[in-house]
Amino acid sequence: MASAPSKLYSDDVSLVAVLLDVNPFFWAASAGAGGGNHTAAALTFAKFLDHVIPFLNSLLLMNQLNQVVLIATGINSCGYIYDSGSSLDVSDKVSEVSSEVLRRLGEFVYKDRRVVKGAESAMGSNVTSLLSGSLSLALCYIQKVFRSGAIHPQPRILCLQASPDGPEQYVAVMNAIFSAQRSMVPIDSCVVGVQHSAFLQQASYITGGIYLKPPQLDGLFQYLAAVFAADLQSRCFLQLPKPTGVDFRASCFCHKKTIDMGYVCSICLSIFCQHHRKCSTCGSEFNQAPLPTNSTSETMR
Repeated sequence: MASAPSKLYSDDVSLVAVLLDVNPFFWAASAGAGGGNHTAAALTFAKFLDHVIPFLNSLLLMNQLNQVVLIATGINSCGYIYDSGSSLDVSDKVSEVSSEVLRRLGEFVYKDRRVVKGAESAMGSNVTSLLSGSLSLALCYIQKVFRSGAIHPQPRILCLQASPDGPEQYVAVMNAIFSAQRSMVPIDSCVVGVQHSAFLQQASYITGGIYLKPPQLDGLFQYLAAVFAADLQSRCFLQLPKPTGVDFRASCFCHKKTIDMGYVCSICLSIFCQHHRKCSTCGSEFNQAPLPTNSTSETMR
């Protein structure tokens, strides 16, 4: 489906699609880390929500026409949790955020974890969330808003990510990033996990958003309010964090590791760190023999 051809925005009215990482295995591992060296050990999921929910309320209080859409990013599914557009009065919006979000998040996490078979055996902070799915849901919602009328809020996406990147989602995530770029939708990123996210670094860089990994998670609300609350028009007058280094490396599909050079399937663009006679993604067969190790270009077909 093509993007909406014309977009007329209200200057200071925002539509913020917030993607909330609710990976139960990551948060369980964080809580179980205790006083260890785990970066997110001091930030349990309950404390995480204590920062996020007031931030959502602050977005609604900044302008009575602002709209917030909360999308949960699970390990097997994604879903809409809250849409402030369903309430006409701003006081109703703010009063219902806390109770409504907590109730629906509980239902979503229970259903999402229930459908995962044998996941308990792989429980740990390395279980990835379905970032590509939540990005797609956010973009679909924004496209619906584009077609709702000539004047609408300025949309942007805010990813609150805790889990590590899932290399198997590389193509889907990059497609979502380029779709957001085409629709002129910035993707902001706030990473509260252990590792930096190469996916979100590229997403924020390509779409003109902001990437931040807060050094002090105890003050997460202050980071959210100071960096991500301002509308796009006001950002022109603020000194906001700028990218210091973006990891543009891709992840291989075979061993799920970041690589500097590899083999690319010319059919489905799957990436491999080693030569394969057959693509494991689309099944295409390759006749070319592996190139010498000292070659500057290693590409299939």
